[in-house]
Amino acid sequence: MSASLRVIIGRYKKVKTILFVCTGNTCRSSMAQALFKKLLKEKGIEDIEVQSAGLAAVEGDEAAWQAVRVMQRRGVDLSQHRARRIGPDLINKADLILTMTGRHKMHLISMYPEAAHKVHVLKEYAYDGRISPESAQILDPFGQPPEIYEECALDLEEALEKLVEKLTK
Repeated sequence: MSASLRVIIGRYKKVKTILFVCTGNTCRSSMAQALFKKLLKEKGIEDIEVQSAGLAAVEGDEAAWQAVRVMQRRGVDLSQHRARRIGPDLINKADLILTMTGRHKMHLISMYPEAAHKVHVLKEYAYDGRISPESAQILDPFGQPPEIYEECALDLEEALEKLVEKLTK
């Protein structure tokens, strides 16, 4: 095994806290957090903490009812979720920060340039950059019918499966 490969593998093993970020923390990032926790539990992975926050979140907002419904179908209870706004404490604690869009990533980096090395778009990171920038965006379902939330959840599940594979190689 090459030295650079050992460094890369070692970096993944050091990921202890993952932070998912979207706009309001009531749809995408909250669903990503819930789905990823479920996935980690199913895989028997217990040493990764998962959190979520929003760039423009209203502290304490509930998850969108459509997100709650879509998660219920997957055996995940999102009814107790409360939105959190991104802040320096969350940024500093996270080993890996995964955003839903490139715009979120750029906004975070402009706010916290010292964290740029750990901020990535979820799908770009999960697919090792082998995805077009357009395809890497997880679109905001906010205010849309439940079917759009379902599509978002499927998109998240696919990316999160890839993320687990990447982190456990």
